[in-house]
Amino acid sequence: MQKILAFAGSGRKHSYNFSIAKCAAQGAQIEGVEVTVIDMSEFDMPIFNEDLEAEVGLPENAKKFKQLLMSHDGFLIGNPEYNSGYSALIKNAIDWASRMEEGEKPLQAFKGKYAALIAASPGALGGIRGLVPLRMLLGNIGMNVLPNQVAIGGIDKLVDEQHNVSDEKTQKKLHNLGRSLAEAVLQAAK
Repeated sequence: MQKILAFAGSGRKHSYNFSIAKCAAQGAQIEGVEVTVIDMSEFDMPIFNEDLEAEVGLPENAKKFKQLLMSHDGFLIGNPEYNSGYSALIKNAIDWASRMEEGEKPLQAFKGKYAALIAASPGALGGIRGLVPLRMLLGNIGMNVLPNQVAIGGIDKLVDEQHNVSDEKTQKKLHNLGRSLAEAVLQAAK
């Protein structure tokens, strides 16, 4: 069975981008793929540093995250926009996971896999500016990034008290993107 990993580049409690990642994951599940949703706050990693890597290798949480990436065929990524770019958390996690360990091929966690990008913000643009550099980064490490993406503005008014997306129109957009990613992953497996 094909597998999709859903996560957000935020470790913040009640992250809007984690909320939309969970919602998009539901759409992927409807298409019949297995979906794993992870909270990046559970994968705390030091800032990437080659001296640290040479001294101790990959930190334990970086290894766990990388193994999750390697065991999945596609990624649903909720990307918070920080100063018109992606978050330091997501860049750091990708940097650690990109490091080749013994017995691996270069960029094995990423090459040839599929990604769907989403963003959310209370602001009107919904974090769309952060998706452009993330798309470029993922393309440069060999990923197939779906051309369609979703940015949700005014997200603070579209979630309920449990921080789940409650607006039907927004749910539909996110479910459709999750379905698109699942279809791409399933098609690639044929």
